[in-house]
Amino acid sequence: MAKKKFNDRPFAYHQELELEIATLTNLGVGLGRVPVPELKVENSELATPVPTGAGWVVMVPFALPGERVRARIFRNHKNFSEADLVAVLTPSPHRVLSPRCRLFGRCGGCQYQHLVYAEQLEWKRRQVAELLNHMAGVEFTVAPVVGSPRQFGYRSKITPHFSAPGRGKIVTEPIDPSRDPNQNRDIAERREVAALPSIPEGPLPDFPIGFLKQGSRFEIIDVPRCEIATDAINIRLTEVRAGARARMLAGEFQRGATLLLRDAGGTVTADYDAVITEEIPVPDGAGIRTLRLRFLARDFFQNNPFILPAFASYVRDQAAASAARFLIDAYCGSGLFALAAASCFERVAGVEVSETSVAFARENASANGIANASFLAGDAAAIFAGVDFPATETVVVIDPPRKGCDESFLRQLFSFGPRAVVYVSCDPATQMRDLCRFLEAGYALTAVQPFDLFPQTRHLECVITLRKAG
Repeated sequence: MAKKKFNDRPFAYHQELELEIATLTNLGVGLGRVPVPELKVENSELATPVPTGAGWVVMVPFALPGERVRARIFRNHKNFSEADLVAVLTPSPHRVLSPRCRLFGRCGGCQYQHLVYAEQLEWKRRQVAELLNHMAGVEFTVAPVVGSPRQFGYRSKITPHFSAPGRGKIVTEPIDPSRDPNQNRDIAERREVAALPSIPEGPLPDFPIGFLKQGSRFEIIDVPRCEIATDAINIRLTEVRAGARARMLAGEFQRGATLLLRDAGGTVTADYDAVITEEIPVPDGAGIRTLRLRFLARDFFQNNPFILPAFASYVRDQAAASAARFLIDAYCGSGLFALAAASCFERVAGVEVSETSVAFARENASANGIANASFLAGDAAAIFAGVDFPATETVVVIDPPRKGCDESFLRQLFSFGPRAVVYVSCDPATQMRDLCRFLEAGYALTAVQPFDLFPQTRHLECVITLRKAG
């Protein structure tokens, strides 16, 4: 199949232009508009006609609202273009002139180190409100984002990765001048990171261990230190990187690998199967109790322990405010929300498809002296089959993966029909998509509260609370 040529409407490849940045997208990218004459394109796959005088959207990473910038076009889509930031002509008063990380702008891990923290929080709140309005058609007051106690050095888990030099298949696809320059760029990137011819003798060449380069789908940038990771992780990272290179030299890796470093109270493990113990202070009556939770290092667990007490307490309080007698924690993992909220309910049930996580949840309930919580290894096709709580007296907490709730789960949830739902999400876009289904099923939105578990990045957690009408 013939490769498509570069779409040069409305801009030529690497054409430079000046524009004002009006807003930030939920991907953390600056968005501006430039006037273009009306486009009349016979092939609608190349570009969408734009009315005369309307603004053509241009996305510019690392540009901030209110700034005038010079940008260089590298891709035209059907209704917007992407460009690299060349120069900031008029900087925002909220711009951080010297981001802490020397790799910022090249490493794809952070999007906001150039923006003061108070403005990061405000833009994240606005982005949730815009998604709520545009995707769910709802006007609702979004509470101010709860900020992280730490803005750097907060992340308790990182997974740097690398591709193996000198091993595997060679990229031989030629660069064709008539092809879309973006495809040629991708081929060039794959050549940089793909396997080179085998090296029979001598030392193995150095190779990057880190994260994907900004704007790249293939190239890895070397990250010897991550500023948003905890100090303990960065200390251990030097040793782990050296170990990975030694193992590569010994021939252990054929295609590269993903490493893991997880910090639990200052002790860092690089073993995927290590058992981690995390301590989380949560309200308990008039006082505070410390939950001790055990789980595997490779298992999902929130990666900002410094904001976790406030985060778990809010979920608990929203569930308790429903006045339900029972709580179901779907996607319960090792039991964080179920155990944090157990003292507010007569009985609590956690449901999870991972039997390993359920085993840890049961151990955690016993170790913390919580007798009114039980945990079930639920079948994905019958999530609530083992729960005997009356729906009208039950609140459900859900914390699905980034892709949101699947159709089967939503059907089962609506069939069960709990009094209230507290929906925790790491992707407000899929959360607002699912919100439409809740509204159709007769639930009303009562609270929207974002939490910034991921300072300096575009990511955030959002908690919405829903009550069943009537």
